[in-house]
Order: sequence, then C-alpha cells, then structure tokens
Amino acid sequence: MTLYKELESRGVLKQVTSPKLQDAMNAGPITLYCGFDPTSDSLHVGSLLPLLTLKRFQQAGHKVIAVVGGATGMIGDPSFKAQERSLLTEEILAKNLRGITGVIEKFLELKGSNAARVMNNYDWTAPFSFVSFLRDVGKHFTINHMMAKESVRARLEDRDHGISYTEFSYMLLQAYDFYHLNEKFGCQLQIGGSDQWGNITAGTELIRRMRAHAQGREASEGDDDHAFGLTHPLVMKADGTKFGKTESGTVWLNRDKTSPYQFYQFWVQTQDADIGTYLRYFSFKPLTEITALEDAVKSRPEKREAQQALAREMVEMVHGKEALAAAEEATQILFGADPVQASAAALGEIRNAVPNWELSAAKLQAGVSLVEALAESGLSPSKGQARKDIEGGGISINNQKASDVTATLKPEHRLAGEYILLRKGKKNYLLVWVK
Repeated sequence: MTLYKELESRGVLKQVTSPKLQDAMNAGPITLYCGFDPTSDSLHVGSLLPLLTLKRFQQAGHKVIAVVGGATGMIGDPSFKAQERSLLTEEILAKNLRGITGVIEKFLELKGSNAARVMNNYDWTAPFSFVSFLRDVGKHFTINHMMAKESVRARLEDRDHGISYTEFSYMLLQAYDFYHLNEKFGCQLQIGGSDQWGNITAGTELIRRMRAHAQGREASEGDDDHAFGLTHPLVMKADGTKFGKTESGTVWLNRDKTSPYQFYQFWVQTQDADIGTYLRYFSFKPLTEITALEDAVKSRPEKREAQQALAREMVEMVHGKEALAAAEEATQILFGADPVQASAAALGEIRNAVPNWELSAAKLQAGVSLVEALAESGLSPSKGQARKDIEGGGISINNQKASDVTATLKPEHRLAGEYILLRKGKKNYLLVWVK
C-alpha cells in the first residue's frame, strides 16, 4: 500500500488541493512542511495528527520540515477564532518557541541522510520591509479572494469583534512561508488541520502566481503541479465533544504540563465508539492489527485491550519506555496493587496525579496518629469523621486496610523512602510526601 493510500485508509485525509498529489508522492520523495504557531510553551494532543503525519512521511522516505512560527506567532491565526488573540510579548514568544521546538523534535528524526528540518519563519520574514512585502506578496492577492476564505468570513460578519488588519494579513504571511520553502527547498506540500485550508490554498495560489509572474506570464490552471495542500479532519469525540479536553483541562505533549500517567489515562479512558478512529489516526500499528483490536472491543469490551494498546504506544512515543513503565506501574497501584516494592518513578507519577500532603521526617519519626493525618490532610473533614471512616473499613495505608483508630503512621510505612499512600474508599487517594 502506498503512503497516500494508507493515509486514505486511516481516514486522515480530509482535503487535497489536486489529485496530482498522489502521483507526485508515488513518483519519489517529495518535501513537505507543517507550521506550528507558539501560542503556548507546549503543543497539545490537537497537534498530534499533523505531527504524526510528518513522521509517517519521513518514515516513507520523504523530506519533512517543521516550521515554528516566530513571525506568525507575533500576529496570531484568526482562523475560526471568535475574537482577536492577545499579542504575545517577546519573552513569552521566545519561551513558547523553545517549548514547542522541544516537543516537535521528539517525533522527527533529526540526524542521518533524511534528517528533518525544524525552522523558524521569523528568519525569512524579518528582513522584509512593510513596503517590500506589499509589493512582492500583497499584489498577488485580492481582498475579494481573502474575504471569501471561510476561516475569516465569520469574523468579518461579526460587528462586535470584527477582524483587525493585522490578523487579516496573517494569511499572507503563511502563504509566503510556503512560497519561501518551495523556492529554497523545493517544498511541494503543506499539511495541516482542516481549519488551515484557507491559509494552505493561499500558499498554493501565491506559488502559482509568483512563478508565473517570474516567467512574465499570467498564471494558469496548469500550474497546480508545483505545490499541493493536504488537510486532516477535525478530531472529535463520537458524542460531538472536543477531543483533547478533560475535566482537568487540556492534554499537553510536555510532561511538565501533563504527566506520563495522566497522558496514559487520557488514552485508556477513550470511549469504545472512538477507539477505532483514534487507532487509525494516531497509532503506527498495521491496519490489520487495528481491525483485530476493534473486534476485541466488541467481544471483550471490559478488558479495554484496544485502549491499553493505544495508551502504551502513545506514552512510549511521546515520553519514552521508562515513562511508560512508571505510568503503568502507577496505574496498577491506584487500582489496588501492593505498592511496597513500587519504584520511585511510579510514585513520582502518582504524586502528580493525586493530592499531596507534606509531612516532616522528624514528625513521622515520632509517630503520627492516623486520625490526625486524615483530618489535617483533608482526606477526612474532621477527626470525628476520620475515626468513623477507619471503623467503617474505608481507610487504607499503602493499599492495606487500617481498622484500628489508634493506628499511627511510622517510618516503616514509607515507600521508596519518601511516600505513604493513603486511600479513603475506592478512589480517593492522598500521597503523604515525607520531606
């Protein structure tokens, strides 16, 4: 199966600008790019589909470029946004650029004969003067053409917010990125989410017009074999809610913002109705294996084999094997496994996933009443309720029932030398952090 056909089979092709793209991909390696604006210091799971598509192209022998938006990030993409973005300061922009560059580099091979490039569009945009940009780029766009783009039309019709000239011009900057990469590196393809269709087609149009202008002629329909666009579908849940949002907020690709354990849980908790789609979008497993996992969901839904397979693959891909091992171990402990031999890494994952209560080593050495610990930590609202919780069999120390109201926490309770795990009921955990 060719890469194009595989992308089709996985459902990750939403739109292409020309059917000639398939022929171009089949003819040999092409160069493609995807842009990532630094709206935060990390990318989130909403960026996974284009990131993984870049990875698929690179593995198939094509040459990939990831562009971080040092220039476009100063403006902000208005595509399908209800109102103007807040402009970033130079300090925040620089921090965000470093953060997303680090995330992108996890997915692409940066060494070897087919090394990926990670580039900043500020490098080729900054030398432009305003007048030069208007003469060289702006002259190839009509206001009518720009206003027709669905991504900004709604903003133009919104009298309360409208759209500034700054954001309206964003399309030209992204279009010029494509032109520059096409001229400098022979880049033929830009990919992105379906919300980028207007910006991507602006790029293909600019390339077509500027090539014709350089040759002293008018652009024609036959010029569409020099640059192509490809978009992905918007990833949604089967119930229509937004993918990548949880009760605790956005799911990030940076472990400092979303821990490997939390990332693992995000995928494990995927609904049965969504898991087949997500496996096709995000997994590198063969389609035959994905079909087998879908069958397992139907015949053995309680085992969650497909969800666990996807969770393992995604955590290992984003955070590495050690993080995956710690996330799986933490999951087992929080579902009742004996934590006595737990690794420090697994307990560190738990520390990021459940409420913490700090306790001095000196105080623990003297012995701390379990009732006092429950009340002071807030796991039980009062000492009286703490006694009732213990007597009712609802309290566990390191996943072992504690039924004695006179029990104390002692140094020998420590896990990995610095933690004690308390639980109230089945799911209310508290990690005592001995410092």
